Amino acid sequence: MTNHFHLLLEVPPGGVDKGDSLGLSDEELIYRLGGLYSDAYVQEIQAEIEQARELISGSYAGVERLSDIEVKKNAELGRRKHFEIHSRYSYRMISLSEFMKGFLQRFTRWFNREQGRRGTLWEERFKSTIIESGMACRATAAYIDLNPVRAGIVKDPADYRWSSYGEAVAASEGSRKAQEGLASALTPRVNGSVRGLWKERFSKEYRRVLISAAVEKGEIQSHTGVAQRVVVKKGMSRNQSEEELVRLSDEAALDLKISKSIQIKVRYFTDGAVLGSKRFVNGIFSRSRHRFSEGRQDGARKPRGALKEMSGELWSMRDLQRE
Repeated sequence: MTNHFHLLLEVPPGGVDKGDSLGLSDEELIYRLGGLYSDAYVQEIQAEIEQARELISGSYAGVERLSDIEVKKNAELGRRKHFEIHSRYSYRMISLSEFMKGFLQRFTRWFNREQGRRGTLWEERFKSTIIESGMACRATAAYIDLNPVRAGIVKDPADYRWSSYGEAVAASEGSRKAQEGLASALTPRVNGSVRGLWKERFSKEYRRVLISAAVEKGEIQSHTGVAQRVVVKKGMSRNQSEEELVRLSDEAALDLKISKSIQIKVRYFTDGAVLGSKRFVNGIFSRSRHRFSEGRQDGARKPRGALKEMSGELWSMRDLQRE
């Protein structure tokens, strides 16, 4: 957006103490590091990995034959060194804080260079909400892709270049990656690839949700003390949206609930802390019990306001006020 952005991210399982848990090959690690560091630095890391491999395999040149004990010691040293190299860098790929730190710093350097400015760019630390896969993730994805419509930048969410949906429907190099990303957000994660699911299932289904929520809506405005209902020109006309929905066929009940809920700004997507089913929210509450007062018995709270339509299906960790 013009002064902020939204990201819906999947954080791989693991922890800092298990930096190798991603199971990356040496080649994949080097490939990823190429997007973060200079060629010279990546070559140094690659040389470290090759040295560790030599110790593990015992294939170091120019060394007289070693005893079996020395070979085993070197192999163990090589394995520890290899693990340390992977852990040193792959922890950044499973840590949200590390990812955001690097992302914001790199964007700031690029923006300052382009605009001829210096200094910090972001006013405050990022906010994050834990989202359960399924309905909560589906609603969050649609809410994000409707931001430019609610802001009055475009009428059709497909026309906004800087969004996942705009990228998914465009004939661009990044379209397939955007389609796979949205497909993984719109369906609970299962074993196997999501490739092909966008065209097979989600392209029309997801558009129905977005178009239903992108209709111009009335708003009470007061001029010289007289309140009157006017149409806010943000989104498609009702005729345009109805024609598009007929083309896309009837909506499912779940999609209709999501569409009604995300037409306006929803604080739960940014300030709800945790969003998902009652069981999901309570599960995270029980694991974070020390963060709450002794008087609080459970974590799940029914959402109010815009998300009231989905109350009972979606629950929040925070009980936000209407304003």
